[in-house]
Amino acid sequence: MTTSLDLEHLRTLIAIAECGGFSKAAAVRHISQPALSQHVRLLERGLKRKLFERDGRVMRLTHEGERVLAEARRIIGVHDASLHRLEAGRDRTIVVGSTEHSAQQILPEMIRALQAAFPDCSTRFEIGRSTQLAEAVTRGVVDFAFVLDPGGHGAGHLVGRLPLVWYTARGWRRPEPGGTWPLIAFEEPCGLRERALSVLTGEGHRVEVTAQSTTLEGVLAGVRAGLGVALLPSAGGRPSGLAVCGDLPEAGTTHLRMVARRGLPAEVERTALTAGVDFFEQRPHLQLVPARGA
Repeated sequence: MTTSLDLEHLRTLIAIAECGGFSKAAAVRHISQPALSQHVRLLERGLKRKLFERDGRVMRLTHEGERVLAEARRIIGVHDASLHRLEAGRDRTIVVGSTEHSAQQILPEMIRALQAAFPDCSTRFEIGRSTQLAEAVTRGVVDFAFVLDPGGHGAGHLVGRLPLVWYTARGWRRPEPGGTWPLIAFEEPCGLRERALSVLTGEGHRVEVTAQSTTLEGVLAGVRAGLGVALLPSAGGRPSGLAVCGDLPEAGTTHLRMVARRGLPAEVERTALTAGVDFFEQRPHLQLVPARGA
């Protein structure tokens, strides 16, 4: 029997129990799954007891594992409370996610708000597509993220609405009447792509996706090259080298939401939401949603 317990191994055990699995726990702990499994093996070896057993495809805690988990929570609770009383807490990093569409405009506001509210915390940013960021928040890898929700029924706090605008290259010529409209879009799954196709086909236009990309820069490059039109949200300003296409029907707006991971401190969530709402309040041309305090 071991004479001491590794705190990081105990934290891993707690993470597995709270996340419901090894892979999610590895993401939350910011370690690889093999490293996480090694934590469990070393803990089992030191305590000379089996902590997990397989139940079909799922690994479940044994009776002894449940006992160790209870002790682990007590030990970590006392340890972290002592550090807090001694003001010796570990450096804290707030991980913020944002879609490419809103990063340039919203992230500067977020940096200022977080630095003012939490001067002892560092900030790290993750830029990606809305679906990827939402999954990262669910896994606990990202603390909170600003994501697009074209359907308007997603989870999280409504922050505001961004107008959807049709863009083309300067000097681009629209198809002849009855011709096919070439569309530049994000790869599936993508709510904006679905909205663009729905609006165009709903007006009786024939549509062909002539180019697609996983990134905003790729979509913009296709439009600048004159390969077709693209439907994109606007948070102010027009992408360089592009023109607004006024020949196509209005596509409405897309919701901008803030999703936060479970367990995020309330003060961090409030600060982030307030900064997001403030961004819209300072830009009256954007449609607002009364999200403060939501």
